[in-house]
Amino acid sequence: MNKRTVLIVCSAVIFSGLAFSSTPSLAQKKTVKACEEEWRANKTANEAAKITEKAYVGKCRGEAAKPAAAAPATTPVAPTAAAKPAPATKKSTDGRQAEYARERACGADWKADKAANKVPAGMTWPKYWSECNKRKKAAGM
Repeated sequence: MNKRTVLIVCSAVIFSGLAFSSTPSLAQKKTVKACEEEWRANKTANEAAKITEKAYVGKCRGEAAKPAAAAPATTPVAPTAAAKPAPATKKSTDGRQAEYARERACGADWKADKAANKVPAGMTWPKYWSECNKRKKAAGM
């Protein structure tokens, strides 16, 4: 009975500490869905400013954690030049997409070569992928 009382008291202390912590509650932050709906409401303006939905949602969620006076809640704000994603981000995304495309193409080549018995003995997928990736990069893919 004594252990049970201690367990209940410790649990109450822990849960009350979590309930009264200084981190902002979920109700204070905008949800991803709310930010997506805002982006869709201003879709033409956002597309004209070349702001992607993903970038807008990230900015929206970041501003939601700031005080409400910093960002107007009801009036749509015209996107600024600072809101555009950095060119380095676009390049890394393009490079990643190109790598995925090369991997899919090499996978198709691997399956075709394997079905036609053109794969040399001892060749494994990682070795094939490495060589194929180099060929595809050199070809400009």
